[in-house]
Amino acid sequence: MSDTSTVHVALGERAYDVRIGRGLLARAGSEIAPMLRRKRVAILTDETVASYHLRPLQDAFAAEGIASEALALPAGEATKGWPQLTRAVEWLLEQRIERSDIVVALGGGVIGDLAGFAAAILRRGVRFVQIPTTLLAQVDSSVGGKTGINSPHGKNLIGAFHQPSLVLADIDVLSTLPDRDFRAGYGEVMKYGLLGDASFFGWLEANGPRLRDDPQALQHAVAHSVAMKARIVERDETEQGERAHLNLGHTFGHALEAATGYSDRLLHGEGVAIGCALAFDLSARMGLCPQEDPTRVAAHLAAMGMPARLADIPGDLPDNRALIALMGQDKKVVDGRLRFVLARRIGEAFVNDDVALDSLDQVLSEAR
Repeated sequence: MSDTSTVHVALGERAYDVRIGRGLLARAGSEIAPMLRRKRVAILTDETVASYHLRPLQDAFAAEGIASEALALPAGEATKGWPQLTRAVEWLLEQRIERSDIVVALGGGVIGDLAGFAAAILRRGVRFVQIPTTLLAQVDSSVGGKTGINSPHGKNLIGAFHQPSLVLADIDVLSTLPDRDFRAGYGEVMKYGLLGDASFFGWLEANGPRLRDDPQALQHAVAHSVAMKARIVERDETEQGERAHLNLGHTFGHALEAATGYSDRLLHGEGVAIGCALAFDLSARMGLCPQEDPTRVAAHLAAMGMPARLADIPGDLPDNRALIALMGQDKKVVDGRLRFVLARRIGEAFVNDDVALDSLDQVLSEAR
């Protein structure tokens, strides 16, 4: 495999490249320099990521004569709300960021979503570059232009579609991730096989457990996931149809995140993993997919050391009625009807808004 894979996201005047490979952080200056009208950037990051990667990134910019200022926000999902968004936007205004400048998002999904939304609303839209530092962000949230923050009413309910101008996914930075965070990001990798590529899921069953220690396999997994997402985004940028398939596991997962207070009791990717397992359980219960598929999904999650059931979440959870009410706040609700991404088989997802509440209740009870 070459040093760097490039996936082009073909969206007309909003098109951009996603670069995946090793050593991209050190080359960030030369990658971004051709895009700059003036040699300065503003970096939004979090305190944990900054301790590992901010200095190398700023050194890479300085090597190309690019001045940079940085704001490090607190780490964690709680940052993705109005207070830190306000802080970020006011700081960018203090830095006199103009519409022709670039905001750099250095971090995981929280920073990417918040920095992208800040860029979307600053001066009615400035350009931004994603440098995702988690597996989850590299394969999912950094690609496709979904930006936003959370509300007490639910996750990602406030936001905008604002495509990045470039994504630099350096797989070397993933070595600093704790094992739990790496595995949580894997929930989004697995999702791509489950929703649209059975052969990729088979490849993951064979290779998933060694991704952490095999850079070549890891680069393939990231590049394949990004390419799958890019093709879907090209066909359905603002989620009017097929892009909803990317939400496999998310209606369940977002409700579980809300139920656990967006805390470290349940990471986003863990919620997605449990949600994927529940989606296949529900699909099988409704007679939509083979009975052996949920067993295969659960077995793979176990092989990866990942949660698959509600019982795997520490602490008490609200009752089923309360969880279903949280699902009702999800963005995927249409005309008051719950919409789930379900499956006809591994590799074939579809949207269904005709789920009987008693089937849903039974699946949740069994997962406890």
